[in-house]
Amino acid sequence: MTITQEAPLQAPSRTPTHNQASLIVHGRDRTGIVAAVGSVLSKHEANIVSLDQYSDNPHGGAFFQRTVFGLDNLKAALPHIDDDLKARLGTGFELEFRLRDLSIPHRVAIFASKADHCLLDLLWRHRRGELPITVAMVISNHPDTAGEVRAFGIPFFHVPSAGPDKSAAEAQHLALLKGNVDFIVLARYMQILSGGFIAEVGVPIINIHHSFLPAFIGAGPYARAKERGVKLVGATAHYVTEDLDEGPIIEQDVVRVSHAHTVADLRRRGADVERDVLSRAVLWHSEDRVIRHENHTIVFA
Repeated sequence: MTITQEAPLQAPSRTPTHNQASLIVHGRDRTGIVAAVGSVLSKHEANIVSLDQYSDNPHGGAFFQRTVFGLDNLKAALPHIDDDLKARLGTGFELEFRLRDLSIPHRVAIFASKADHCLLDLLWRHRRGELPITVAMVISNHPDTAGEVRAFGIPFFHVPSAGPDKSAAEAQHLALLKGNVDFIVLARYMQILSGGFIAEVGVPIINIHHSFLPAFIGAGPYARAKERGVKLVGATAHYVTEDLDEGPIIEQDVVRVSHAHTVADLRRRGADVERDVLSRAVLWHSEDRVIRHENHTIVFA
């Protein structure tokens, strides 16, 4: 199944990406990596716009680099740059890399349930041009937000998912998603995805958890936070793995609360943090600023 639609009118992105590409490099650290990358880009007369790098141990540890470069004839040059990088980095340094034209936004599917604050915040930011993505669809196990989503010009699909057996719903999800999206965002989608679905869909999945992980894992974190008399409540955006709420963390934040706040107050203040944390995680992922390494991330924000 292929979904096509006209792109909605958007305000300009926060940074110009015309004729710009991102290059992500990671592997074992050794002398000469930065020079090797620079030499390939220089050969093609590319201009490096920004460069960030990190090594967890300069003596043979893991190395990570994000480079953004510009080139007037980018689309024509990218295949040749890719070939040269394969020859220089793959053979000479045994490094992995990915190269992407930043003018082509990632296609995103947003999953939601009844809570709409994260969903509508993402759609609003997308319409303003603050998120360099194309929202291909919204999928929900409840029909409540259909009208609001469609008002943004985004396709909405209601796929009920009830009971312990989610196989029928996940089969519908896969039919909608396969070949149509580059990553998925769970905007307070209150369902657990099966390991089979995660493996078969084959794209990164970002979740917002309404708690500052690893504390208060699971359901009802605000009620449990109130019981413990916490002074901070927070939210965590992370990649989804088969282990519930234990995937690599992308972003976290907190807000201060007091003994006088009710559970409703905590939930309301926490919702603000959830929106901000999720939008930052989606932005950073869509700009290739997040590199997954084992069960954590390197974020060049």
